Amino acid sequence: MIKFKITTPEKTVYEDEIYQATLPVADGEVTILPKHRSYIASLKPGEIILKKKGEEKEISLAISGGFIEFHNNELIVLADTAERAEEIDLERAEEARKRAEEIKKQRVLMDEVEYARVAIALEKELARVKVAKRYLKR
Repeated sequence: MIKFKITTPEKTVYEDEIYQATLPVADGEVTILPKHRSYIASLKPGEIILKKKGEEKEISLAISGGFIEFHNNELIVLADTAERAEEIDLERAEEARKRAEEIKKQRVLMDEVEYARVAIALEKELARVKVAKRYLKR
């Protein structure tokens, strides 16, 4: 089993023992199982999927980035923001995604830093929408 904890600057979002975690890292996706080698990585906006041993139901979280550290069957996630799927208001997430896309279309009016900030906001909202829709389908 893996001792799992995900924390944001505001609170601990989820803490429990799990069997498997799939996380969106900077260069793709990684799945951590018990006895995985020590691992540190930066996270990109996306979905974290957790599985508990003997349970079919997955736990999904939308994150906007951060870092992970895995060592001695302990996985710590320090996320910029994190929301459990059941906490996401799909309608609000869709509206925020649409606003971010509209702002991104106006690229000519912004510098590279502003554009990068908008692109990251869009990735975050896309992750929230994906996680919420997946949760509602279950």
